Amino acid sequence: MENELWKKLLQLITYHKGKVTGALLGFFFAILILIIGFLKALLVVVFSFVGYYLGSRWDQEGDFKRVLDRLLPPQYKQ
Repeated sequence: MENELWKKLLQLITYHKGKVTGALLGFFFAILILIIGFLKALLVVVFSFVGYYLGSRWDQEGDFKRVLDRLLPPQYKQ
């Protein structure tokens, strides 16, 4: 019975992946706001998205130096 419950729960999560992810992100953001305040929580979220973006570009490019060369202005490329 317990195995069947886990199987149904996993099926429910995979079928509603976007809803579950959104609910978990909303819950996490709400906890951050309660613990550290709105602006600090917003800063954490912004830096998380920037890190996600840089990481996904790194995965696509294969070389982090190439990613930085594309993102940074020419005066920083020495």
